[in-house]
Amino acid sequence: MHRHPQPPTQVPPRPADPRLRVGDAERGQVVDQLADHHAAGRLTLPEFEERMGAAWTARTGAELEALVRDLPAPAGPAAPAGPRLRLDAQTRTYLAVIALLWLIWLVSGAGYPWPVWPMLGWGIGVAGHQGRAWAR
Repeated sequence: MHRHPQPPTQVPPRPADPRLRVGDAERGQVVDQLADHHAAGRLTLPEFEERMGAAWTARTGAELEALVRDLPAPAGPAAPAGPRLRLDAQTRTYLAVIALLWLIWLVSGAGYPWPVWPMLGWGIGVAGHQGRAWAR
């Protein structure tokens, strides 16, 4: 008997018990949702950065749920309006870390803009990797 793989869903099923611990996959999915809400204008950059930091340090499903409780649920799989930019895990991690570095810079007094150096150095490699992925 051959089983057909199920298409990936946008929203992961929530654990039945919000007290259960979560892993990086669940944290990453919430960060992706938060990024979508920021892009849609529902979250300001400081709100997005604050919630993103809280998502990466969340331990339970309840902590993650609290970060998206006041936001509308993501739309189900609908026909896309146009081609959607898909970022791989490395690029999403890069963007999250760089946003966190800029937040640290801002909170620590916003002097010399030192986050530009890791952003450029690491970004060159990420851009090359992402460009090869898009070419495929």
